[in-house]
Amino acid sequence: MTRLQRLIRIAWVFCRYRLDTFLPLAELPAPLKVFFLLAPWHLFPQPKLSRGDRLRLALEELGPVFVKFGQILSTRRDLLPDDMAESLRYLQDRVPPFPGAQAQAIIERSLGAPVDDCFAEFSQQPMASASVAQVHAATLANGQRVVVKVIRPGIEKVIRQDLALMYLMAGLLERYWSEGQRLHPVEVVADYDATIHDELDLQREAANASQLRRNFEGSDLIYIPAIDWDYTRNEVLVMERIHGIPVADVEALNAAGVNMKVLAEKGVEIFFTQVFRDSFFHADMHPGNIFVDASNPQDPKYIAIDFGIVGTLAPDDQSYLARNLLAFFRRDYRQVAELHIQSGWVPPHTRVNEFEAAIRTVCEPIFEKPLKDISFGHFLLRLFQTARRFNMEVQPQLVLLQKTLLNVEGLGRQLYPDLDLWNTAQPFLEHWMRQRIGPSGMIKALQSHLPAWIEQSPDMPQLVHDALLQIRNSGATAQPNSDTLEQIKAQQASHDRRWRRTLGALALAGGAWLSMEHNLTELAASVPPYGWGLLAAAAWLVARGGR
Repeated sequence: MTRLQRLIRIAWVFCRYRLDTFLPLAELPAPLKVFFLLAPWHLFPQPKLSRGDRLRLALEELGPVFVKFGQILSTRRDLLPDDMAESLRYLQDRVPPFPGAQAQAIIERSLGAPVDDCFAEFSQQPMASASVAQVHAATLANGQRVVVKVIRPGIEKVIRQDLALMYLMAGLLERYWSEGQRLHPVEVVADYDATIHDELDLQREAANASQLRRNFEGSDLIYIPAIDWDYTRNEVLVMERIHGIPVADVEALNAAGVNMKVLAEKGVEIFFTQVFRDSFFHADMHPGNIFVDASNPQDPKYIAIDFGIVGTLAPDDQSYLARNLLAFFRRDYRQVAELHIQSGWVPPHTRVNEFEAAIRTVCEPIFEKPLKDISFGHFLLRLFQTARRFNMEVQPQLVLLQKTLLNVEGLGRQLYPDLDLWNTAQPFLEHWMRQRIGPSGMIKALQSHLPAWIEQSPDMPQLVHDALLQIRNSGATAQPNSDTLEQIKAQQASHDRRWRRTLGALALAGGAWLSMEHNLTELAASVPPYGWGLLAAAAWLVARGGR
């Protein structure tokens, strides 16, 4: 399909579902306003559907790129009204499979060998088909059963065409829509651009799977299938074949005697473990990608597949997020307001008292319900609506996190309607915060950074010297102040002496560190007497260096 044909197709769907009614016509320039008022789609009757269903059906008809974009939009309660976001949650990839012979040709081109040389058996009949790729069953020469994932032919061209149109539409919204500057629609599309292109590289997906498998090695929470790197390329991925009950098949899980409460709580624990312990989380945890190992029904284990989309958080975002959630749990709305301002999520000139009052107004009615009856999705919606009044900026790094959390909550409540997401999460967050800011966290940080500090310390006197020269030059006048220059020199000599002492202190601290054989988590037990002496000497030198 050419670009012109694709554009005509999109325009037809736009007209059919009367998506023009979603546009902020009053805010458009006069020429565009006249165009939209006289456009031919007014000849089409408006479907007798809700606006959310009209948007959902239009996206499904436009194909996989728009479907995936709609799935991400469904989690952006700051961008869409609640009814539209709820409708988009039910978007489905309705993509017919491509011929097995075509898949085989792609495999042979990627691997540089006939399929018969790579696999003892290969089924041309696909097991499953999705937006970006489809999956075939195969058996390796050693008898191991695997699945072979193959990128859909021609999908990259379709993605390029559709993304170009999305960027155009986002640019118009950002320019002419009053909310555009705050919500950054171009940035939203750019984030989606990166996400969907990551899915086109199956080697990247394989690396994600390997990382998650290593993070949960030996865990009783979740199992990640092994990757066969010998037969994995950009367009082909070969992975261990897993067997389990689809997590959405509640009837089968109940028939197998699975403890649904344990299963739901494990799902929450998996999410928070990935986000806060590992800062690396599976960000596409919809029911189609999750299975259950019910071999031990009272202690079931999840099995995950499809690792094309993963998320990470910077340490600062991790800390702010954990502190925000804990403050919400404790109803400390003052701290929530202050954290939003400190993190830059709302403008620095925001009045803390007003923001705190607005958050309290949102949260108190929700917290009056039993915790098990609180919907995190509804809570986020109300919070975003409140933050919008205070010009809260969109946080792209949190988009995948919000999407994943909503998926986890929806899945957990489907399995066990009485799931208490808050009480399940709170102990984990409190434990994580204690580890991060407590003695063990500080010792771990010291163990991590001390070698670099020792290595860099010889350069410090020169850096101080350069900084002082820069200060002197930036403040130079036609008649330099000799007293000021003498003071700078004295300060420089003092800094040199201080850094020499600090270097000695760091060396002694390094000796103490080496004496512990790098096991700093049990400080008191592992430090020998002479190690404590070295640390005390280091502290004394640092104290003297401050005089």
